[in-house]
Amino acid sequence: MDVDGIGVFYREAGPADAPTLLLLHGFPSSSRQFARLIDALGGDYHLVAPDYPGFGHSDAPSADAFAYTFDALADLTEKFLVALGLDRFTLYAFDFGGPVGFRIATRHPEWIEGLVVQNANAYLDGLSDAARELTALKPGVPGAEDAIRGILTPEVTRGQYEGGTADPELVAPDGWTADQHFLDLPGRAGIQIALGLDYHTNVALYPDWQEWLRTHRPPALVVWGRNDPFFPEPGAHAYLRDLPDAELHVLDTGHFALEDKLPEIAPLIAAFLDARR
Repeated sequence: MDVDGIGVFYREAGPADAPTLLLLHGFPSSSRQFARLIDALGGDYHLVAPDYPGFGHSDAPSADAFAYTFDALADLTEKFLVALGLDRFTLYAFDFGGPVGFRIATRHPEWIEGLVVQNANAYLDGLSDAARELTALKPGVPGAEDAIRGILTPEVTRGQYEGGTADPELVAPDGWTADQHFLDLPGRAGIQIALGLDYHTNVALYPDWQEWLRTHRPPALVVWGRNDPFFPEPGAHAYLRDLPDAELHVLDTGHFALEDKLPEIAPLIAAFLDARR
């Protein structure tokens, strides 16, 4: 789909009149990370998963043509939703999908029918020491660009998928090898560096997102890999402060929980969506 001159790739499945689940991907991934979930649920529910600009199969305009900030990713995703006619859905927020999705939710609370949170942080409790160091990086900070460039390697990408899992052999290599392919394309490293230097704006918005949760109390399912090295388990429990009725499931896995825990997570999402019918 053309959105403001940028080609946005997206995956869509399922009957349009079924409950809709908007799947917002994380770093350094794309809608591909949801392919198995779409296969599992796409027969009974309406699933939509876009790639952000500079990720996956979407266009990756230069920084001169597109400002790679989280505000800009949210702006374009919002326009994508308007163009697709999606104005009522359950939001699945994972990793970067939290900052993108919560920005959209605070602008359009009437769009949000429910919330599925999977290792998408909105609380200081949920930042590990390593995450605090990375999220403190800003333009002009000496060594900041090199620090972000250092996490764009195959070793780190693979570690994000396999780290924290009970059995790394259950994690297929397709995810991290596909992510690394796109990371290694010309110009993509600069995009990720720009977003990394903008991540501090998300932490600054945590109080606003928490206020939105307290005020609107969306029905919520929180599913969390407890061994996430970036967003540890306290970040999952923190949601209960503002959403005391949320359903919480903490699983023995890492950041990309769908990779090895799809059989446990998919039925939880299905039951949650059935309650939205």
